[in-house]
This record gives sequence, structure tokens and C-alpha cells, in this order.
Amino acid sequence: MDSQETGPKTTRRARGRPRDWHDKTAQNTIKSLDRAMEVFEFLSEAQGKPLTSIAEDMGQSPATVYRILVTLEGRGLVEFDTEEQLWHIGAQAFVIGARFLRRTSLVDRARPILRKLMEETGETANLGIEKEGHVLFLSQVETHASIRAFFPPGTLSQMHASGIGKALLAQMDVGRLDRLLAATRLEVFTDHTITDHEALKQDLAAIRAQGFAVDNEEKNAGMRCIAAPVFDMNREAIAGISVSGPTSRIGADDIDRLRRPVIEAARFLTQAIGGTEAAPRG
Repeated sequence: MDSQETGPKTTRRARGRPRDWHDKTAQNTIKSLDRAMEVFEFLSEAQGKPLTSIAEDMGQSPATVYRILVTLEGRGLVEFDTEEQLWHIGAQAFVIGARFLRRTSLVDRARPILRKLMEETGETANLGIEKEGHVLFLSQVETHASIRAFFPPGTLSQMHASGIGKALLAQMDVGRLDRLLAATRLEVFTDHTITDHEALKQDLAAIRAQGFAVDNEEKNAGMRCIAAPVFDMNREAIAGISVSGPTSRIGADDIDRLRRPVIEAARFLTQAIGGTEAAPRG
């Protein structure tokens, strides 16, 4: 016999979410935890700092910062060098970061492709994504050559001076690109860095048309990078693959030779994650 429902229907909430989970106002944040994360993030960018410098640079009292550091030390997130009297990021921070990388198959599927790209070109192969207006490097396969580019996982780089960054910027819709550039100061790194918004947009238009980007000593003098975008199932650029190395090995005449394996590697990864390349735009 069928049973009849009585009373008003209730809407099920997704498990793990409180009723007001969209509310990010102060009443739903833990101030002490937020302050601790600020210290943790600051130390991750400024490794090997004494307590007094951390407190002074952050505008916090040494006593408050010390309590935070000791708490984080207890979890292995930071470490204290007793000889140098300096604080560093701890090993547990890497363990947690590695768990983030395992959340997606992107890195796992990219590894053999990056290795093949490195072996084919003889240069360091990189994988990066866009994160809050920067390039976040997720993986790298280093060349065996003595002089090499080095972008360890977790490194952040400005998009306008990065091969992967420009490859991703070139695929953004006009509205999002304009908003990002309006909020971005194009920092100067070398004599080759593009610091004018209109000049950058012209460069991005060329990148979009040719399917690859070149960092022509724009971040580091004497280093060149060639990159191509990786797309997801929605035809959106979600990552970039690149090769990077010294200009002594990657001259201007080598760009045409190296762009082909880079574009091919990006296509292989796009296919490996079930993606589809974006249609060309004018």
C-alpha cells in the first residue's frame, strides 16, 4: 500500500554545507584562524625569517605571531631552525599541497606528456594553471642540461611575463581579460617585459591566431619560453604546457622548431582529460 506524505515538504541541503554556507561575512569567519593563515601564507613567500621580522613586516605583535607559529609548528606546517633562529615552511605543508594536486587527474595525466616533451626538445617542460591572476606551476620535468629553467610546483608568476600566462590570457573572453588587466599592474622585470596594456592585447591577439605564446626574456633575461594552452570539455583553457631554457639554446630561430612539439603536447593533454580545442577566434 502506498503511503501518503503528511506535512510540508522539506528541501534537502547538500551534505557538509550549513544553511548559510554562501555567507562569507565576518560572523562566519574565525578571526584567529584567518590571522594564522595570513602568517602561514606570508612565511610561504618569505622563507627563512626571524620572528621579529615576520611580526614587523606583518604589523603584528611578536607575541601573537609566536603563538601562531608554535601552533603551526605542532602540526608540522612550519619549522624552526634553532641554530639560525629562523622560521621556515614545514614538510606537512608540502604533503597537504600534494593532496591538492592528486584531486585532479590533470597532473597525473600530464607527467608522461611532459617527460616526452622534455626528451624530444631537450628543454625543461612545465605545466601551469591560472590562479587569481597569476600562473601557478603544478609540475615540471627538468632537462638534463646543466643550465636550466626551474619553476618548482607551487611557484607563482605574473601572467603578462610568462609563456603559459600569455597563452591562457589569449584564450580569455574579452570581458574577463579587460577586468583582469584593469586590476593588474604590469610589473617590469626586464627590458623585454610588455608593460603597456594595448601592446599586451596586440601580443595576445597574435598568440591566439598562431596557437602558441613566447616569453621572449620577458621575466628573466637570458631565458626564453614557448607555451600552448590546454582545454577542457567546455573548450575553456584551463592550463598551459611550455618548454623553457636559456637563449643560448633557444634562439629566435629555434622557436619554429620547438613550437610544434609544445602545441602537440598541449593537444595530447587536452585529449587525455577529455577536452576539446577552442575554435579559432578572429
